[in-house]
Amino acid sequence: MNESDKRLAALAAIAEVRAGMIVGLGTGSTAAFAIAALGERVRAGLRIQAVATSLATEASAREAGIQLIEMPARIDLTIDGADEIDDALNAIKGAGGAMLREKVVAAASDRMIVIADGSKRIGAIGAAKIPVEVLSFAHAFVADRLAALGGAPVLRAGFTSDQGNPILDCRFPADIDHTALAAAIDAIPGALGHGLFLAEVDAAYIATDGVVTRLERGRASD
Repeated sequence: MNESDKRLAALAAIAEVRAGMIVGLGTGSTAAFAIAALGERVRAGLRIQAVATSLATEASAREAGIQLIEMPARIDLTIDGADEIDDALNAIKGAGGAMLREKVVAAASDRMIVIADGSKRIGAIGAAKIPVEVLSFAHAFVADRLAALGGAPVLRAGFTSDQGNPILDCRFPADIDHTALAAAIDAIPGALGHGLFLAEVDAAYIATDGVVTRLERGRASD
């Protein structure tokens, strides 16, 4: 992982932020660079409001001087990281355990941008584990259903989400149909959210060795 590349990707993304926007702020080490850089713009006079996808992000945003609001019905732009992303803008998220709030914020957003260093860009998603946030009461039931779908769910030890729920990290076959898998997980009672982001991402800024590439859904990269 290249910290300077993460920062370059973040800087490219926050250039899309305009005055008056409601901005969704992602969770993780790359998103942290976007929050810090956005804070600099706010201190220079940019007026925006923001929604945080985790308690950690809330703390970082406050420290940066960014005004936070409660989750609204609509968000203009969200900037977040990813554990994996491919050229079709399919992504796996959730290594930090915030994918449920990230999914809600993404769904409310007119535009979602993923920022990443080149290590996160792959030919096709599927190598990373897919996390699933689970209602505590239904932990064993959901784990059994995930196993029946071909996964190998493992409880994330010593961790609960900001909502107080456990997370099952699931290893599925790399060649599985992720669209069908996402629908199947969504249909399990007690599975609250998962890390498959297949339609939410509109664009990505990916920095590799100091060069930023922009991927836009439906367009060639530039």
